[in-house]
Amino acid sequence: MRRISTRGAEFRKVTPNGEAVLDSNTIDVIVVDANAIARMYYEGAYNESSTNAPVCWSSNTRQPDPNVTDRQAPRCLDCTQNIKGSGQGNSRACKFSQRLAVVFEEDLQNIYQLQLPATALFGDANRGWMSMQNYAKHLAKHDTSATMVVTRIIFEESYIPRLRFRPMRVLKDAEIEEVGELKSKAEVYEAIAMNVRPMTRHVPFTETDGFVFSEPKTCIDIKGEQYV
Repeated sequence: MRRISTRGAEFRKVTPNGEAVLDSNTIDVIVVDANAIARMYYEGAYNESSTNAPVCWSSNTRQPDPNVTDRQAPRCLDCTQNIKGSGQGNSRACKFSQRLAVVFEEDLQNIYQLQLPATALFGDANRGWMSMQNYAKHLAKHDTSATMVVTRIIFEESYIPRLRFRPMRVLKDAEIEEVGELKSKAEVYEAIAMNVRPMTRHVPFTETDGFVFSEPKTCIDIKGEQYV
């Protein structure tokens, strides 16, 4: 499976033929599909190249999935792995993430997986560069899907490099049709599936933005209902 690595605050194309560092701190892609935001807890320090399955995970961010055999807590809200400082530094050991299936603007046929960490999902906008949650809301306000625009991704300059997003242009009709035909491909399913559980189809970009993250852990779903 092809994927885009962001290790070391560099964009890298990882393919069956090897790995290549891109000579730019920005990439222009089209989002073909996406899974819901999830939580994953790995033992030890996170290693992007590791193929080990997480110890505990949640596909709805509220409680561990039914097939987790080593649940860290009945609810994510009560979990000790969800406390600041349980991970490296002041971070949480259990982390939010989201998987995207994307294609490059100049290559609409080869599908890549891009896994977004929590630092890419949440946070305030800065001079037009948005976190993924804010970006999805921005597109929804303009009645536009992320599958219909070219998205530019950069590493925001800070003490912790963070991915940020901005729309560049609306796709042409022929491009929209070509991208739409990709959604049924097995490579798209593989790119966004959590390989530790049966796949549940979910396309958050066509349903506004999933949920808004806040402290304390109160989530707001797309119907405006609160839950913990």
